[in-house]
Parts: sequence; C-alpha cells; structure tokens
Amino acid sequence: MRSTLNETGVEIEIDKGRFNTFRKLMNWKFITISVIIIIALIFTAIYFYQTTRFNALITINNIKVGGLTADQALKKLESSVLKNEVYVGKERIFDGKDTKMGFTKEDLPSVKKLLGSQWTFLPSSKAKNYSLMPSQGDQYRSQTLKKLLEDKLTLMNESLKAPQDADVRLENGNIIISNSTPGTQYDVANLITQYQKQEYTSEIHLKPIYLQPNKEDSPLVTKKEKMLQDFLQQTVDYKVQDKVYSVKGSDVIKNASLSKDMQVVFDPADIKNKVSEINSSQSTLNKNFSFKTHSGSVISVKGESYGWALDVDKETKLIQEAFEKGEKSISAEAIYGDGWSTYGTGYQTTTNNGIGDTYAEVSIAEQRIWIYKNGQLMVTTNVVTGWHGVDQDTPPGVWYIEFKRSPSILRGSEVGNPNYEVPVTYWAPFTLSGCGFHDAGWRRNWAGDAYLTQGSGGCVNVPPSVMASVYDNLVQNEPVVIY
Repeated sequence: MRSTLNETGVEIEIDKGRFNTFRKLMNWKFITISVIIIIALIFTAIYFYQTTRFNALITINNIKVGGLTADQALKKLESSVLKNEVYVGKERIFDGKDTKMGFTKEDLPSVKKLLGSQWTFLPSSKAKNYSLMPSQGDQYRSQTLKKLLEDKLTLMNESLKAPQDADVRLENGNIIISNSTPGTQYDVANLITQYQKQEYTSEIHLKPIYLQPNKEDSPLVTKKEKMLQDFLQQTVDYKVQDKVYSVKGSDVIKNASLSKDMQVVFDPADIKNKVSEINSSQSTLNKNFSFKTHSGSVISVKGESYGWALDVDKETKLIQEAFEKGEKSISAEAIYGDGWSTYGTGYQTTTNNGIGDTYAEVSIAEQRIWIYKNGQLMVTTNVVTGWHGVDQDTPPGVWYIEFKRSPSILRGSEVGNPNYEVPVTYWAPFTLSGCGFHDAGWRRNWAGDAYLTQGSGGCVNVPPSVMASVYDNLVQNEPVVIY
C-alpha cells in the first residue's frame, strides 16, 4: 500500500495490485471480444460460401460442380455433352451420337434446389452424385436412342442361345417333364425398363438381365401337367347308329403337348384306329347281308350300292375336336355310300340285319318280285329279268331305289339294238348302269323261263297291269335285294 495527494491536497491511498488486476481484466475482455468477432466473421464467411457454392466432391449427372455457384454449375451443365454410350455389364453394345444435355436457364431453380439439399455448415469431402433431368430434355435420349437400343438388343439375341423352358408332354402314354436350360439371350423388355430409370449421364450402364426359362417346379409347368392329366381323364361318348362307344382319352391319346396359347395338341392316330375298328365292325357298305327270303330261307347277299360306311378321316377329326372342346357326347356325321346318293343308305336302319322292313325282293330263279313296306307284303308279281344267255343278267346284290320317274324314256343298248329309246310309263332305277324296274308293254313273252332266251337288257320288266302298284310301293333309297 502507498498513499498520495489528490488535487486538493488530500492524501489518497492507491491499491496498486488491484489496479493491475483491473487492467489485465480489461485486456482479456478486449481480446475475447476480438476473437469472438473474428470467429463470427470466419463462420459468416464460411456460411456464405457454403450456401452459395457446392461442396468439393459434388457432381450432377457425373459432371463436377464442386466449388461452383448454382449459376456456374448450370453453365457447365449447359455446355456438357452426352456421349450416349450404352454398356451392358462391361461390354459397350451401342455408341449413340453426341448430344447436349439440354439444360437451359429454366433449370436454374432445380440446380439451386440441389445446392440447398447438399448444404453442410462446414465444407464436406463426402462425394455425392445428383441426377437432374433438364426441363426440356432432348427426345433423342428418351425416344430415338431407346428404340435404337431395343432394336440392337433384339438383333443381338438372334445370335445368342435362347433359354429352354422346362416343358410337359405326353409320350407313349406317359407324362414327361423336360429339364430347363439357361441361355444367353437378353431380357430386352427388362433392360429397356432399366434404361428408362437410368440417371441422365453420358454413359449408360445397364446390369445384364437374361431371359430366364420356366423351371421344372414353376407354376406354369405345374399347370400344364394338370391340364394334360385332366385331358386324359376325358371321355367322349361316340354314337354310331344305335350303338354308343365310350372313347377314353387315356386309351386313344398317347402323344400330346401344349401350344403357346395353352391348347392341347395331340396325335390322333389312335383315335383313327378306334374309328377304323368301329367302321370295320359296324358299317355295311360292300359287305354281305344276311337275308331271309319270302320262303323263310336265310341267304347271304353281297352288298352293292346299298349300305353305309364312316369317313374315317372326318370322323377322326370330329372326335378330336370333341376332346379339344371338352364335349361329352357326339354322333357320327360323315357317312358315305355308293351309287346315286353319296350319303350312305341304310344308316338309319338297324332291323332285319340292316335291310329293314321296307324293301323289294327279286328272285332271278323264280322270276318274281315281292315288295314289302313296314314288314307287310304290298305286292308280288311275276317279272322278266336280264337275258341270261347273252350275259345281260340282272345284277345280283343289295341295291337301292335311286329315284322314281313317271313317265320316262329309257335310252341304252341291248343285243341286236346298240341304240334304243323306249318310252315307259314308270321308271325306278337301282343301278348307275341303268338297271331298274319299269313296265314293258311291248313284251309278249312273260313265261318263267323267258329270261333265258328273251330276257331284258338287265332291267326287271314288270307287266303293265301291275306296274302302277309296284311303282307306288317302291320307296326311294330303300333296298332292292336281288338273288
């Protein structure tokens, strides 16, 4: 402690230590405030810099914009070129023409938005690439290049191995599932989808995506297997006349597969064999008929024009389509025959061994005819048949009435008369060669043996007095049994 005088002479005591402390305190306050101000200025400068410029390792569409303002970054984007190179994996498969990125002043708000989103208070060395589409993008990238790439990939696939799907087929009656095998063809649709999602960069890198086969346990293969199993369980009831044959899929379908539109495609060979078997056992065309004569004796007469048969090829197709459509029952449709009518005669007839109860019976030996309708004898009369001595016999066999005409003119030839025209009142032919029933007003010899020396040219001559009744009781398409 020491003392001193003030201006009035009064002695004042001064604490030197306290003064020094106070002075030091004032110096520290000044320094602290100065440091704070400096730090504030530094942070303000940093803040200003950070809010107006991109961080060092920032890129937009792979273009470096670190340290640039939004305006500077936009100018760099505007001047940048797109090489439009397309890579699948490490292989460059397409080199498109160079184009500008297409940025304009209208994109400045978008660039500023990115600037704001990447902002950090302190400078950051974290690398980040932003993808930005120009507001008015060039259609070359979105349309032209996309189509060129699609065509290129499709063309490349032509020389690459396609994947092999696991498949299901029926082979020799057994369902077999084949193994799938991978391929090297590109999945063009998925690669194009990936292309559309790519960033707007000079190089376009696509991850290889290959077409994948359907595996053995895939839902599609399982579905195909079930479809074939269900198909084999089908049964088609096939009606021929009054008989019904149950045609089972498992019996007649031995080899089958499924088309792309999931339709069963199968070999109808066994169906054809089945139809042929039915035709052989049941049809009557060109077969012998067992026939009971007016006298009660049973004879065998060869079928000629009368009779029917199945068109095996057409009926095979009919049954095949029934299986394909899932039909349960069908009736035979493709029936054919010989003679005047191409549709088989007698198909609707099942009684009397296929002859039925309405027919004409001609006995050459007895020179007589019997005409029955619905099992009732309607008329019988003596006749004169073909001249036996000169091989103009009336042809034996089972024929049918082709048509009836009244009156008519018969034209033909006979022994001693190569060309003749004879008018008749009634005419009912039963062969295409011109044999039939007709009245013969010119005939004088009606004896039982007249056919041996004075027979007809092959027709059945009927006395005029009874011909009208005979004509009225003959029925078109009904059989004529000649023996």
